[in-house]
Order: sequence, then C-alpha cells, then structure tokens
Amino acid sequence: MDEMEKHYSEDRFWEKLKKFALKAGHSVVYTALLLYYVLQKPDLPAKARVTILAALGYFIFPLDLIPDLAAGIGYTDDLGALGVALFQVAIHIDENVKSKARAKLVDWFGDDIDTSDVDEKL
Repeated sequence: MDEMEKHYSEDRFWEKLKKFALKAGHSVVYTALLLYYVLQKPDLPAKARVTILAALGYFIFPLDLIPDLAAGIGYTDDLGALGVALFQVAIHIDENVKSKARAKLVDWFGDDIDTSDVDEKL
C-alpha cells in the first residue's frame, strides 16, 4: 500500500469520487469521505496519515486489482483497502468528521442515505 500513497492527490480524489459515486455506492463513498475528512485534521499522527494516503491513493489509482467498471464487484477491492485504513485510523474519527462526510453524502445523494453499515464498524 505504501506504493499507492504517491497516487493520492486531492483533485484526483474529488474527481474520481464525483465521477463514480453512484456506481460505487454509499458505503464506498462514505468510507472514502471519512478518510478524507480525518486526513484534514492537523493533529493526525504521521502513521495514520500515511495509511489514509495509501488507501486513498489505491482508490484513485486507475489500475485496481478488480477494475472499477466490472459489474457488481468493481469497487470491492476499493472498499477493502478503504475499510482496512478506516479500521486502523478509527480512533481519530470523531463526530465532526462523520457529520462532514454525511453532509457531503446528503449533498450528492439526497436525504435517503444509510451510513449504519460503516458507522457500526467504528
């Protein structure tokens, strides 16, 4: 995953997330947003920062283990990478981070969102 860190950029993150949000689904998008917003915390430890950058870099990288365009399973590997990172940095995710991520989901998908699958793992 350390190799993937170099593929992260904020512009590429937002570009991919906006382009594939509907296909990826709420869980993938919410997990990516949680990682993005926790990455913005100035007091985030370096190890957590590297973990997040690697996961988001993998998410952005166009040559995934499972191509994103593969019907039904294309984002499985992305969710796996994002989920591992989320688990490792969960202690740094507070209500402020969650509310920012949920607000962005509502902005994109409307009020009919369900983040319980991801929130239960935190």
